[in-house]
Amino acid sequence: MPPQYETLSLSIEDKIATVALNRTDRANAMNTPMWRELQECFEWLDAEPGVRVVILSGNGKHFCAGIDLGMFGEVISDHADPARRSEQFRRTVLRMQDNLSAIEKCRKPVLAAIHNTCIGGGVDLTCCCDMRYVSADAHFSIREIDIGMTADVGTLQRLPHLIPQGVVRELAYTGRTMDAEEACRLGFANRVFEDREALYAGVREIAQSIAAKTPLAIRGSKEMLVYARDHSVADGLNYIATWNAGMLSQVDLGAGITAQAQKTTAEYDD
Repeated sequence: MPPQYETLSLSIEDKIATVALNRTDRANAMNTPMWRELQECFEWLDAEPGVRVVILSGNGKHFCAGIDLGMFGEVISDHADPARRSEQFRRTVLRMQDNLSAIEKCRKPVLAAIHNTCIGGGVDLTCCCDMRYVSADAHFSIREIDIGMTADVGTLQRLPHLIPQGVVRELAYTGRTMDAEEACRLGFANRVFEDREALYAGVREIAQSIAAKTPLAIRGSKEMLVYARDHSVADGLNYIATWNAGMLSQVDLGAGITAQAQKTTAEYDD
């Protein structure tokens, strides 16, 4: 049985896990338990052999309204020494970064299905996913600037690898809203769907296609793409050569070649 969470709902069907933010009374604002549970959930999914793909969505009217502002009272220490206050705050931010990085580190592809509001921490969250799909009413904003802070849990580090630098800077400096059409045109979103129902159906269809592939090669592809983002071309080429020297499955390769020749669908072990 999948684990149960306070702020997330988790279901698994046909090797596809659906993780839904589930604080509908607070527009799925990210409180302290949600940050912790996101890491716990994606680490569990990473290790679960019965899961090949993950869909990340949001229950209720909004995808995610960002960080729950009530958290600020929890993360700022009242220690008399400014240096110790600063060190504690830094450790808290690093922990929150790790909470979200668990999504990127998960070996299974993570497809974000985003509707309506996705602001602040919600943008950090979706930047960690492999792909982003949106409904026509989806909109994004790096809202941290409007509360007097610099975004600090991943958007400014990951978003410049997804859309042009100048646009990232404009969004970060102004806090303006990027709508679904612009997000898709810039490459942040893969596709815009007419409404939420079409979004979920379309994303599930894509997830099913991925789940039918050999999971070992899918995991290798994700590993290589994340590595290549942060390293030189030469480093990436060396890594994939080493990876396939040890990880290329003769069983999967044979099954795939046979299926292609016979125009059938190969079956792969988890």
